[in-house]
Amino acid sequence: MLIKQLLHSEPSDQEVVAQGWVRTRRDAKDFSFIELNDGSCLKSLQILASRNLADFDETVLKLSTGCAVRVTGKLTASPAAGQAVELTAGKLEVLGWADPDTYPLQKKRHSFEFLREIAHLRPRTNSLGAMLRVRSSLAMAVHRFFQEEGFFQVHTPVITTSDCEGAGEMFTVTTLSGTQLAHGNEPFAGDFFGRRAGLTVSGQLEAEALALALGRVYTFGPTFRAENSNTSRHLAEFWMIEPEMAFCDLAEDAALAEKFLRYLIRHTLDHCTDDLELFGKFIDQGLPERLAIVAGQEFARITYTEAVQILSEAKVKFTFPVAWGIDLQSEHERFLAEEVFKRPLIVTDYPASLKPFYMRENDDGRTVAAMDILLPGIGEIIGGSQREERYEILERRMLAAGLDLDTYRWYLDLRRYGSVPHAGFGLGFERLVQFVTGMANIRETIPFPRTPGHAEF
Repeated sequence: MLIKQLLHSEPSDQEVVAQGWVRTRRDAKDFSFIELNDGSCLKSLQILASRNLADFDETVLKLSTGCAVRVTGKLTASPAAGQAVELTAGKLEVLGWADPDTYPLQKKRHSFEFLREIAHLRPRTNSLGAMLRVRSSLAMAVHRFFQEEGFFQVHTPVITTSDCEGAGEMFTVTTLSGTQLAHGNEPFAGDFFGRRAGLTVSGQLEAEALALALGRVYTFGPTFRAENSNTSRHLAEFWMIEPEMAFCDLAEDAALAEKFLRYLIRHTLDHCTDDLELFGKFIDQGLPERLAIVAGQEFARITYTEAVQILSEAKVKFTFPVAWGIDLQSEHERFLAEEVFKRPLIVTDYPASLKPFYMRENDDGRTVAAMDILLPGIGEIIGGSQREERYEILERRMLAAGLDLDTYRWYLDLRRYGSVPHAGFGLGFERLVQFVTGMANIRETIPFPRTPGHAEF
C-alpha cells in the first residue's frame, strides 16, 4: 500500500506492507525509528523496528539514507506529534543498500545547482519530489479542463518543416554528416526526408488546421528552441499547451486563457496542499498570497499602448528604456503586474513588428490582435492571438517576413477553403510549474533540463 494511503488509514490489527526509501534512522535502547518515504506524498511513515526482529543487527542497524526496504507490520496509533499512525514492523527486508560513504543525498540541504549534477537522484529530495507531484497534478488538470470545455486533444508533429515563430531557432533533424550535405540551394536533398526538417518550436500551425475541422482542439507536448539563452527562464526542451478555437476572436481567446489559469491554480491549491506548504515555507514565502490572488481575482486588461504610457510615466529607472514599438522586458511586465495592478494582467494589441506573421492585423495597420498574460512574480506566462484569416493579408505578411510561400502553401490553403475567424494561445508548462512552486530557476521544474551545453542523463 502507498505510504500516502497508510498515513490516512486507521490503526488496525490487519497486516499491511510499506515499501520505500529510508530517509533517516534514529536508534533508542530497544527500538529503531525509521522514516520511510515512497514518493507518493511529502510526509514519511515512521517505522517502529524492535530489537526482536530477525537479523536486527545485520539489517536495521546498518540501514542508512537511501536504502530501499519492504516492511510488513501493523498500523498503530502514534504518540508522536504530527502523525496519527506509525507502522510497527513484524518483518523488514532490505531490497537495496545505499553506501553511506558514496550516496550523495545525505540528510542535509543541498543547493539546486548541485542537485542538477545528480538529476537522476534529485527526485528523491523533498523539493524536487514535491515539484514532480505538483507537475503531475497540473498535467491532469490541463486535460480535465479542456475536456470539460469541449476540446479534443490532438497530436501535432514533433518533426516539422515549418518554423512557426519564423525566428530560425529550430534544431535540425538529419541523418547526414557535414561532409554529406549537398552544395547549392538544396543541401538536404539527399537527407532522410528529402528536405530540411527540424524539431518543432510549436504545434500551433498544425493545430489551426485541425481546429478548422473539429472546432476546438488542444495540444500538450514537447517543443524545442535552439535559442542560446543560458538564463533562469529558458530551456531548450520544454512542454507546451496550445489550444486553438474556430469561430473565436481575441476577446474570447483571452477570456478562456484567464479561466484556464484560474482553474489550474485553484486545482493546485485544493489538491497539492502539503507540497505547496513546503514551497511556501522553504522556497518562496510570498507564494501562497500570489496563488490566492490569481485564483481569486479577475485579471486586469490594458492595451500595449496604455502599458507603454504607464511605464513611461512611472518614476522608476528601468534597465531597458521604454518606448512605443519596443518589446516589453521582464522588468516592465513584472512592474505592471506587481506594482501597478497588483494582480494578473492581460496586455493586448501589440505592434505588428513585434509579433509573428500569423497574428491578425488590426484596422489601424500598426498593431495585431495579440495578447500576453502577465503574472506577479514571473511576468509573461501566456501568449496568444487571433489568427489572420484573410488570405491576401496573411500572404503579404509572410512575404514581409521572408518566408517561402511554397513551404507554407498548406497553411495558406486554410484561408482559401472555408476560412473563419479563429484564435488560440500557448502556455509553457514549465513556466506554469515555476509560478506554482515558486522555483527561482526553470531548470527545477522539469526532471532532466536541456540547456545550452547541457544534455546529460
